[in-house]
Amino acid sequence: MLKLVRYITRFLSSYTSLFVIGAAIVAFFIPPAFGWVKGNVSSIIIGIIMLSMGLALRVEDFKNLAKRPLDICAGALAQYTIMPLVAFALTKIFGLDPYLAVGIVLVGCCPGGVSSNVMSYLAKGDVAFSVGMTTVSTLLAPIMTPLLVLWLADTSINVNALGMFLNILYVTIGPVMIGFLLNHFLGHKDAFKEIQANMPSVSVVGLALIVGGVVVTVRPHLLSNGFGLLFLVLAVVFFHNALGYVLGYNVGRALRFNTAKKRTIAIEVGVQNAGMATVLAASFFATPENLAAHPEAALCVVPCAISCAYHSISGTILAGIFARLDKKNKA
Repeated sequence: MLKLVRYITRFLSSYTSLFVIGAAIVAFFIPPAFGWVKGNVSSIIIGIIMLSMGLALRVEDFKNLAKRPLDICAGALAQYTIMPLVAFALTKIFGLDPYLAVGIVLVGCCPGGVSSNVMSYLAKGDVAFSVGMTTVSTLLAPIMTPLLVLWLADTSINVNALGMFLNILYVTIGPVMIGFLLNHFLGHKDAFKEIQANMPSVSVVGLALIVGGVVVTVRPHLLSNGFGLLFLVLAVVFFHNALGYVLGYNVGRALRFNTAKKRTIAIEVGVQNAGMATVLAASFFATPENLAAHPEAALCVVPCAISCAYHSISGTILAGIFARLDKKNKA
């Protein structure tokens, strides 16, 4: 049984993107399969994903933050300036509907994605730096995400910044700290190490469930608007993500980081915690009350859902390109 669990963990970690895409396809054609993933259920799933991140944190990781504060601060600054501002610029360039706009702005204002650490490892980047950036951007999220959304969102849309702050606090920071404390006090036990080793698969399943639940929510709008809406959002997500990689890498170049750090900051800036954005969109903009008055509010979760899958795919591809470059240079 244990071997089977380990095999499933390796499989899901290796084929995260395909699994998430598969969940989205199933949700679109068989909505009842994911119709239950909404509201508090989505928040709990995100909490479990963040718990898995906390279980990987050690005291040494925080010591590393203290050793390289300027690098980490530069990374966090890039994270919370490049992606929000690029998102805002794209909403204007593409002339997005206010609710579509708030969706991509939400993605831009969220911290780095937890999968970015794995991608940095695959890209031969600086994993300690990656963990540090993700940790700091996540810890800053309760303050930075609501304030940035409040600043950049269309003024016609009510933004509950305080509600977002509290939501991020108990859905994100709480589970991360619980995971860290569990790792600190129980990390030496073999049974706990086995749980840690299998948490990545739990995170992948959680991400797939979040994406599936969002697809069910936006399905009526995708059907009524046809492929035009899908291609529009895909284009915006593509440019947002690609510019994050390019600008992030160039920040590293400007700061004279080594190659490993430049790759890491590119991935950390480009890959967002779109799962968190999805939960925030559903919890604060696509609420039943708001949907009753403004049915188009459901559109805000479309960019978040597409970003969930797309960032996983593009990040994995970019990591593969970096790894192949290394092999080519050694040949």
